[in-house]
Amino acid sequence: MTRITMSWATALVGGLLALAAGAAGAAESTTAPPRATLTTSVTREAVEPATLRLLNRDVLTMRASLLGVTPEVRVQRARERIKALPDSAIEEPVRVLPFTLGDAKGVQFVIGDYLLFSVLEDDVDAEAKQSFDALVKQTQARAEEVRTAWHRMRDRPLLIRGLLRTLAATAVLGLLIWIVYRASRTAVAWMEKKRDILAARFSYVDWREFLARLAVGSMQLVQWFLLLALGYAWVTFVLGSFVATEPIARTLGSWLWGQVIWLGDGVLESLPGLATIAIVLVFTRAVVDVLGHIFDAVQQGRLRLPLFHPETVSATRRILALIAWGLGVAIAYPYLPGSGGEAFKGVSVLLGVMITLGSTGIVNQAMSGLVVIYARALRKGDFVDINGVQGVVSEVASLATKVVTMRNEEITIPNSVVISSAIHNYSKLAGSQGTLLSTKVTIGYDAPWRQVHALLIEAAQKSSGVRTTPTPYVYQRALSDFYVEYELFVSIDRPLERIPILSVLHANIQDAFNEHGVQIMSPHFFAQPDQAVVVPKDQWYAAPAQRP
Repeated sequence: MTRITMSWATALVGGLLALAAGAAGAAESTTAPPRATLTTSVTREAVEPATLRLLNRDVLTMRASLLGVTPEVRVQRARERIKALPDSAIEEPVRVLPFTLGDAKGVQFVIGDYLLFSVLEDDVDAEAKQSFDALVKQTQARAEEVRTAWHRMRDRPLLIRGLLRTLAATAVLGLLIWIVYRASRTAVAWMEKKRDILAARFSYVDWREFLARLAVGSMQLVQWFLLLALGYAWVTFVLGSFVATEPIARTLGSWLWGQVIWLGDGVLESLPGLATIAIVLVFTRAVVDVLGHIFDAVQQGRLRLPLFHPETVSATRRILALIAWGLGVAIAYPYLPGSGGEAFKGVSVLLGVMITLGSTGIVNQAMSGLVVIYARALRKGDFVDINGVQGVVSEVASLATKVVTMRNEEITIPNSVVISSAIHNYSKLAGSQGTLLSTKVTIGYDAPWRQVHALLIEAAQKSSGVRTTPTPYVYQRALSDFYVEYELFVSIDRPLERIPILSVLHANIQDAFNEHGVQIMSPHFFAQPDQAVVVPKDQWYAAPAQRP
C-alpha cells in the first residue's frame, strides 16, 4: 500500500475525535545508543509503573528503572523515538533483539535500524504470574498491531469511508432524535387526555388516575434515556469508524456490557435481602393493622382496656404505629442493598445532624401535645377558654390545638402555650346535659324574688337554642346594699353560638319583665325612704309565680 502524508481529512478526524489526540505521532527518542554502550545494570526499585500507549492501544507497562531512568521517563523517551521515525520505517516489521546488561536481561524492540523501546525482565508483573517470554510475545503482538494501525491510518480511501460513515450516522441520529421527540410528545398528550378524563369521572383520586400521572411524569425520563442511548450508540459507532479510535469504541462497548452484567448481578444478589425486607414490612403492616383494629374497638366502646380512654386512643394508636414502623425499618435496613456503603453512612450522619439541630422546638411541641392529650384537659367539640381565646376545639394535634371562635375564626395555639395557660373547659363536666351558659340581672328589693325567678325561667324557656332538659334555674348570688343579684343558668347544645343565644335570652328577659311591670334596675338611695322598701306578702307570688 502506498504511503501518503497526513491530509486535511486526517486533521479533520483529529479535531472531531479529541479522545484520539496525539495517538498518530506517539513515539520515543529518534536515536538509540548502541547496545555496546549499555554498561550499567538494571535496578529494581519501588517506582511507579508507566504504560506506553500508542494510537489508544496499550503496548507495554514498564515497571523497572534502567540506568537510573524511571519507567515514566522510559515511556516518554520511547514516545519521542517513535515520533521521530521516518515514513519509510512503517513498511518494516517489528523485530526483537535480546541483550544483557550485567546481571539484567531483556530485549530491544526495533523497526528497521531504529530502536523503539526495551523490555526488561523486571518489567514482568509478578502478581499476574506471567513469564518474561509471554510478556515479550504479547508486547510484540501489540507493537505489530500498532504498526498495522499506523499503516492503515495513511490509507485515504479508508479515511474517507470513515468520514462517510460518520456523516450517515449523524443523519440517522438526527432522524431518530426527531422521531423520539415527536413520539414522546404524542404519548404525553394522549396520557394527559386519559388522565383528565379519569380525574373528571371520579370525585376521588382513582388508582388509574394515579398511574396515568405517574406515566406522564416518567415519560420525560424515558425520553432522556432514549436520547442518551442514541448518543452513546452514535459515539461508539463513529469512534469505531476510524483506526485510531477503534480501541476506544471497543472499550465503550465492553464498559456498557460490563455495567449491564454488574447491574444484573447486583439484582440477583439483592433478591434474598429484598425478600427479607418485604417479609419484615408485611409483618409490620399486619401488626399495625391489628393495633388499629383494637384501638378502633376501644374508641367505639366495644372493647375496654385499662389505662386507655377514648380521648387518648388516637394518640396512643399513632405512637404505637410509629414505634412498630420504626422497629420494622430498623430490622429491614441492614438487608437494603448498599446499606453498608459510605454513601448511606454519609446520608445517615447528615440526617442525624439535621434532626438533632432542628428538632428541639418540634420535640418540645410534641411532648406538650402528649401532655395535653393524656391529661384529657380538652377534646374535640369542647367549648374552652385558652389564654384568652374562647371557642370550640376543632382539633387536638401533636404540635398544636385548633380552636374555632364565635367569629368563625380558626386560631392555632401551640401546645406549649396550651399547657402553660389555664384551660377553662365549659363542656368538660356538662356530659349529656350540654354546655352551661349564665347571665346576671340586678333587681331592687321591692320586686318579689319568686316573681323574678319565674320571669327569668319563663324567658329562658322561650329562647331558641336553650335546652329544656335540664330545666333552667336561678340563683341569688348576692344581697347588695341596693339590689339583689340574680343569675340565670341554662344549658345549650351549640357552644359556638353562645353569643347569638345569649342575645335572644336577653331580649326575652326584657320582654318578660316589661310584660309584668317589673323594672330591671339597680336602685341607689340618696335618702332613706319614708316607708320600708319591701314586697307586701300578698304580692310574694305575683304572676307568673305559683304558690307551692
